[in-house]
Amino acid sequence: MANKLVSEMRLPPHLAHLLAARRLTTAKDVLSLPEVELMTLLDAGILTARAAVSHVSEFACPPCQTALTLLEERVRLGGGGRLATTLCGLDEALGGGIPLGKLTEVVGPSGIGKTQLCLKLALLATLPECYGGLNGRVVYIDTESKFSPRRMIEIGQKSFPQVFRQEGLAQKMAGRILVMRPTSLSDFTKSLEQMKVTLLQNDVKLLIVDSVAALTSSENERGTPGFTQHPLRWALSFLKSIAEFARIPVVVTNQVRSQSNDDGYHYSFEVKKMGDGDCVERLESHLVAALGIQWAHAVTIRLVLESHSGQRFIKVAKSPMSPAVAFPFVVESSGITLLSDEGTDVSGPEITSIRCQGQNVLGLTF
Repeated sequence: MANKLVSEMRLPPHLAHLLAARRLTTAKDVLSLPEVELMTLLDAGILTARAAVSHVSEFACPPCQTALTLLEERVRLGGGGRLATTLCGLDEALGGGIPLGKLTEVVGPSGIGKTQLCLKLALLATLPECYGGLNGRVVYIDTESKFSPRRMIEIGQKSFPQVFRQEGLAQKMAGRILVMRPTSLSDFTKSLEQMKVTLLQNDVKLLIVDSVAALTSSENERGTPGFTQHPLRWALSFLKSIAEFARIPVVVTNQVRSQSNDDGYHYSFEVKKMGDGDCVERLESHLVAALGIQWAHAVTIRLVLESHSGQRFIKVAKSPMSPAVAFPFVVESSGITLLSDEGTDVSGPEITSIRCQGQNVLGLTF
């Protein structure tokens, strides 16, 4: 909750005016300063500085809950608190679907099916509740111009024919999806600043970003790699605060990159003396998610889409409610479909590795 606004905290008037006059607008602005610096900035004594920290901490920190309270809330919601993907095996592994109030990452190589999954999730969030949807609006931040309303309608017609046969319903649902197309990381951060107002005014039930990695790569191509670090960290923190503030699922897609030699893997030219089978395995196994370790730690759920052994798989690589498990899938006219609801347990290095059989992704650097 570092980005929670001081103006929303109902602080004592004299303290609120003092912080506003010194341009301390967020919880992070106040709580990241040492006491002495805060005293100097406020031109006040230690008691005032400590009162500011105490009040801001009280409003910024989420309230404590017991394990029993959380369990009772889960029972009361009865499968609520989730956006069901309609992929039965995956939903069961995730405790009912994509969790509300959390950041979920979908990572995989180009063309594997990340956008197909996002389109289906966007569709599901707009569905009436009687059909398993959230009956709300969706903000879809499309950084690579891959959003296709025609494809989304096709997925809906094939997945929910009984719904889409109703006159005007398809158009109504399509009208609930707000598409934004920022062209740079700076545009993206600016759009996030207005996001809280948009969420409240438009009854938004899902936020999708497809994808953040594309924005960072475009900044690197402009020759400003240093610029991406702070805005990306800010965007990550803000996305998490949006999920918590609005209690909605936030789904972000991520790309893959080649893993460096320092990580203990080898490239194709370094394994040319191995047998063909060994070489293929090496090529499949040294891909990692872009955006780095800080991003990886920040997401609550990581779903990896990969291909090997002649099949595509969706793998729950990180989840607080599920062990690592993988499900084979195909992309059909109805969207992503699991070939089996019985997942295969994944262990060891296979949990974090991303395999991509038959696709050239070795040159990607993000």
